[in-house]
Amino acid sequence: MSRLAHWCFLRRRAVVSGWLLVLVLTVALSQSFGSRYNESASLPGTDAQAAVTLLTENFPKVSGEGDQVVIEATGGATVRSDSVRNPVTTMLTKVAAIRGIASVVSPYSKQGAGQISKDGTIAFAAVNWKMRAADVTTSDARTLIDTAKAAEGPNVRISLGGQSITAEESSGPGLSVAVGAIAALVILLIVFGGALFASLMPLVTAAIALFVGTSLISLVSHVMDTPSVSSDLAVLIGLGVGIDYGLFIISRHRSAVKSGLSYEEATVRAVNTSGRTVLFAGITVCIALLGQFALGIDFLYGLSLASALTVALTMATSLTFLPAMLGFLGPKTLSRRERRAHEEKGPVSDDAAGFWLHWARFVERGRIPVAAIALALVVVVALPLFSLRLGSSGAANDPEDSTTHQAYTTLARGFGPGFNGPFQLVTEIDSPDDTKAFDTFLAAAAKTPGVVTVTPPTTSPNGKVALAILYPSTGPGAERTVTLASTVRDLAPKAEGPGHPPVHVGGVTPTNIDFSRVLSEKLPLFIAVVVILAFLLLVAVFRSLLIPLVAAVMNLLSVGAALGALNAVFTWGWGLSVLNVPVAGPVDAFIPVLLFSVLFGLSMDYEVYLVSRMQEEWHHRRMSSPHTDEAGANHWAVTHGQAKTGRVIAAAAGIMILVFGSFLIGDNHVLKEFGFGLAFAVLVDALIIRGLLVPALMHLIGPANWAMPARLGRIVPNLSIEPTRKDPH
Repeated sequence: MSRLAHWCFLRRRAVVSGWLLVLVLTVALSQSFGSRYNESASLPGTDAQAAVTLLTENFPKVSGEGDQVVIEATGGATVRSDSVRNPVTTMLTKVAAIRGIASVVSPYSKQGAGQISKDGTIAFAAVNWKMRAADVTTSDARTLIDTAKAAEGPNVRISLGGQSITAEESSGPGLSVAVGAIAALVILLIVFGGALFASLMPLVTAAIALFVGTSLISLVSHVMDTPSVSSDLAVLIGLGVGIDYGLFIISRHRSAVKSGLSYEEATVRAVNTSGRTVLFAGITVCIALLGQFALGIDFLYGLSLASALTVALTMATSLTFLPAMLGFLGPKTLSRRERRAHEEKGPVSDDAAGFWLHWARFVERGRIPVAAIALALVVVVALPLFSLRLGSSGAANDPEDSTTHQAYTTLARGFGPGFNGPFQLVTEIDSPDDTKAFDTFLAAAAKTPGVVTVTPPTTSPNGKVALAILYPSTGPGAERTVTLASTVRDLAPKAEGPGHPPVHVGGVTPTNIDFSRVLSEKLPLFIAVVVILAFLLLVAVFRSLLIPLVAAVMNLLSVGAALGALNAVFTWGWGLSVLNVPVAGPVDAFIPVLLFSVLFGLSMDYEVYLVSRMQEEWHHRRMSSPHTDEAGANHWAVTHGQAKTGRVIAAAAGIMILVFGSFLIGDNHVLKEFGFGLAFAVLVDALIIRGLLVPALMHLIGPANWAMPARLGRIVPNLSIEPTRKDPH
């Protein structure tokens, strides 16, 4: 690491120019090729995927994106009144002429007779595109919205629903990023004593990585299925870790400068110590994110690769671009007041002192009750995890002023909440007996409790597949809807009898149900893979067995607390009004996987930064005071390591909490879930786990913290973060 730091410092113009060139090229390529995000997920082996395959191959009209134009009559009129019917009919004719739309089924047509509510005040038109939602451009979706909205008048209110409409209305994280960056800058100014340039550097370093990363993500979307939320989540993760990585390195650089080292020596020491922390912490985050490939679900591949790519770039800019910029800044990494004090009073010792030393000694003195109380607090917060309900957020969770949320609530009023989550009942037809068997099944399904109605079957143009639509009595996110999907699937073989092609239950809601089930089944394997890989990496880093074991358990506690709080807020509804979330519902199925990936890695950031400094103090104490007993040396190392890192970890956690928390002010429900989960987890991790529980446990464990069996030590490679045991810094 020292060679890298020297090279970047001495060739700073080339390094900075190189990164700026990469930035310009990637942004230019991204603008030239654009993006091709894909929200669809393939779930091989599931019943919903079998239905999708049959429809795609035999029913091209229903395999494309389907949207709804929802009409509500107001002022005492009905949808059949001339004041409503005339403008709506004209509007639907214009909608049918929009580029890319395959068909429009009007509620006034014979085919759309069932698209008018019983009281006649609500109706909808079914809009079928020729392509999937991923291929419907935002401009095409905006044209549909504007064309439909033009029919509004004194007696007509129009709203629209569908995946392409949601995608068009979704706002990016721009405001959240700006708020988070400003809040982070304020904390950095406080931590760095008002040194403006030092405070700006973590933000600049993270910004370069994010611009390059998001540009590469848009290019990756052309060769890999990547949901559009990947870019937003990558920005959320990259901004938090990028600023923290810069904070770690610059804090160590400033401390070295104040202790009397030259700016070059200080940069080398910072990269050689905190830079190693950044390297191994970043690798751990990437391992946790890329571990999602073990789940075998293609929807998560793009998400995990996008996030890992961004983290890797923030790590790279922190280890190369940042040291180069420190060479340009020189004395400006200190504020004017700090520079004057340095000139007048000379070098300043970086020995632990003040609040954080008192805090660390408090933990040492009360290690048993501190460990017990801290552990109890985390466990209590994590308890709601055991009732975690996974599903998918939909239009019900969109902002109340969005057209998709209005369409959802209007359809629910007119046709019942289950109308927003219909099931597609699909089967192959090989003979007239198959048709009769399917009719028998549909009759039985219509009588099933929880079913409002089942439409008559429609045969595909090639005559090989039949399709019917089942409308539940409950909404897409309700537990009864999940139960109903299983009931209908179990009913098919009983109602049809043997010897007939199976009936597959598909549609958006059953697909989300299958997605949640598959993730839940594979989650233990994913967790095991990530924990084992991270454990092995930390064994090589710290040359210890107990430290990696404690770290793994503590990180799992952090994740548990985050998921427990997430379930209490978004599913139980605690404090939803504060977060401006319209209704409670299940947690999006992929959120626990992403949260685990990111939180496991982020928790490791603090663990590596904290314990590596303790390890430095351990070796320094053993060399400087060889007659000190090992128990005393361990207490000294844990206390002084915690005291020297406490301020930086608290600042890093504060930045993370503000950056992640800033995503709660946006409208995107997924980002709100993710932002809340990350912010709350970092709060618990930094305040309770790293601030109390980990050091208390290390005091209780004693010198065994640093023990490594000799036989194992000869096998495991030495990846120690500590550059040299002769350097106490």
